[in-house]
Amino acid sequence: MADNKSTKKIALVTGAASGIGLAVAERLAADGARVVVADRHREKGEAVANDINGVFVACDLSSSTDCRLLVNKVLDTCKGVDILINNAGFQHVAPIESFPEDIWDNMLQVMLTAPFLLTRYVWPVMQKQQGGRIVNIASIHGQVASPFKAGYVSAKHGLLGLTKTAALEGAEYGITVNALCPAYVRTPLVEQQISDQAKTRGISEDEVIQKVMLEPAAVKRLIEPSEVADVVAYLCSDAASAVTGAVWSMDLGWTAR
Repeated sequence: MADNKSTKKIALVTGAASGIGLAVAERLAADGARVVVADRHREKGEAVANDINGVFVACDLSSSTDCRLLVNKVLDTCKGVDILINNAGFQHVAPIESFPEDIWDNMLQVMLTAPFLLTRYVWPVMQKQQGGRIVNIASIHGQVASPFKAGYVSAKHGLLGLTKTAALEGAEYGITVNALCPAYVRTPLVEQQISDQAKTRGISEDEVIQKVMLEPAAVKRLIEPSEVADVVAYLCSDAASAVTGAVWSMDLGWTAR
């Protein structure tokens, strides 16, 4: 984001209490934004907001009502919104034949329906001000699939479709909408995936990392959250005003094969 503005940009980041969301919130705040930290974990979220002089809003994105209330709170407290980062997500690993229906519904709500609703609710404000930045944190699994991840893969594939459609509709208003697709990032979510995959596949956690997660990648390491935050910061900057509807691969060479 541009640092020569006299008025602070207002950035809403979901799932900002840890992992990628935390890194993004810290980076946008360092770049001069007033960041709204949205998360269901109150203690962690409040600590993050205090650290970056931001605002914390408790929110359960599996609730459509909470999505509406979140945006209302941002507009009431900050009097506007310039940046929306749809980051919140979670993982569940199971074969299709035993994938729980309630978890399927919850994953689609948090990682696809909530981004749609938040986009919809901030849209009139961004239209009126003739500008805005929306970045959807998708995943390499928005572009390729892995077994036992039906819910996550389906939600992230859908998120890319939402990104492209919103980009087309937002162009005339100066609203850019992009998606970022990282491979495995060193976050609590990935640590949980390692444990779940080990149980599902009947192998050790080290084997999951080396033989499953990093096997298709050319660069054999996990991505750091700060690296993702750097790309998000660019997409939110004035320098990226010509970038919209893009799916940014950050996949360690995974899809180069």
